[in-house]
Amino acid sequence: MKVGVIGTGVMGQNHSRVYSETKGIEDVVLFDVVTDAAQKTAKRLGIKTASSIDKLLDEVDAVSICVPTQYHKDTALTVIDSGVAVLIEKPICSTVSEAEYLLDHVPSGATVGVGHIERFNPIIPEIVKIIDNPLYLSINRHNPASDRIVGTPVIEDLMIHDIDIANHYFMKGDYTLTASGTDDVMGVLVNNQNTPMYFSASRKASKKVRTIYIEQEDLTIEGNYMTQEVYIHRKPGVYQKDNERYVQENVVEKIVVPKVEPLKLELQTFLTCARDKTAFPVTLEEATENLRICNEIHLAAGI
Repeated sequence: MKVGVIGTGVMGQNHSRVYSETKGIEDVVLFDVVTDAAQKTAKRLGIKTASSIDKLLDEVDAVSICVPTQYHKDTALTVIDSGVAVLIEKPICSTVSEAEYLLDHVPSGATVGVGHIERFNPIIPEIVKIIDNPLYLSINRHNPASDRIVGTPVIEDLMIHDIDIANHYFMKGDYTLTASGTDDVMGVLVNNQNTPMYFSASRKASKKVRTIYIEQEDLTIEGNYMTQEVYIHRKPGVYQKDNERYVQENVVEKIVVPKVEPLKLELQTFLTCARDKTAFPVTLEEATENLRICNEIHLAAGI
């Protein structure tokens, strides 16, 4: 199989690296409008470059789109029209209307997906196996300040990962939300059928944070996306009185999680879908709904 990557930003370089390390890939072909950037990345990874998107599409069976968000729609349409399988980095598009336009122009049976990478973090299926009736959920995603160029607010840049996880696995039916923040720091409280869910995201932190915390009646779960560790705190129902204080002794379990780079699993899944001409697990419809929730947060926060 031959694979293409369009765009040489941070994610474009990551996609190119993973593809270059993947067994069964005959060629990796890279294109960027900044020719020097494409050639530099290609030389470092030992892959090819193409002089245009059309020439890249003539050579490959599947493509990752890693261009700035404002170019997602038009680039994706070009790839889709060529009949090549495509994975679009999140967010799907700049606006919901662009995403809906894209949805309307995808032919039946085409393999088109969106790269919401945390779906492929191994802690998520482990947590989903355990949680069946969450009473409270909190997900925090904070980044230190960076010089990297970001063309989207923190909601679409960072928080959308956690919106996708909550929306796909935990949210049921109607919800209301309130939000407060800026383009760089945001807090959101969602009430989903009397289950509060809190999301925080920041690009101004001094510490990188990627955590998920869920409570239900019989246990509490803490997960770390970066270390890929999951802890369960269970209530044994044992209480004792110590110096006029009531003390509860909890049982703490560490779940064995098979560690894997989520991007590698995501791209391996995409290549399998492209080869077998099947649907990618993160659909355009789901990605569009995630973007719609982002819009609601913007409106609630007044930004």
